[in-house]
Amino acid sequence: MKIASIIAVGWIGLCGAASFASAGDEHTMVAPDDIKWGPAPKILPAGAQAAVLFGDPTKQGLFALRLKVPPGYAVPPHTHPADEVVTVISGTFNLGMGETADKGSAHALPAGSFFALPPGTAHFAYFDEETVIQITTNGPWGLNYVNPADDPQKSQ
Repeated sequence: MKIASIIAVGWIGLCGAASFASAGDEHTMVAPDDIKWGPAPKILPAGAQAAVLFGDPTKQGLFALRLKVPPGYAVPPHTHPADEVVTVISGTFNLGMGETADKGSAHALPAGSFFALPPGTAHFAYFDEETVIQITTNGPWGLNYVNPADDPQKSQ
């Protein structure tokens, strides 16, 4: 939990130009052309972009975050401290379960697909084409690599 807290505290500085929408009492509407993409958090492998549509992933409470990844992108086996609730907006999300990235065991989830994993569930992802996903869950959001050497922040 301590690692997740450290990750969450660093989120704001790591998101770069990604916009943060208020999760207060006002309604929120975001048209596709209004999405402001910026660098994804450095806890993720380089190359992804992020946009926060609602809430604040660094704080407790509901948030909606989109990630855009390029072809060939992969996230090694990892877990999250909270539920992982994902909708595939475009492209294909290849989801594998477990502590080893065995691509042969992954399931291809095309645009329109949805999955939800409980906290602490080890999984990995890879992408053969540009893909956009939306994570809608409760913060603070974090990511813990099964193999600490896979953490991009440790290799900098």
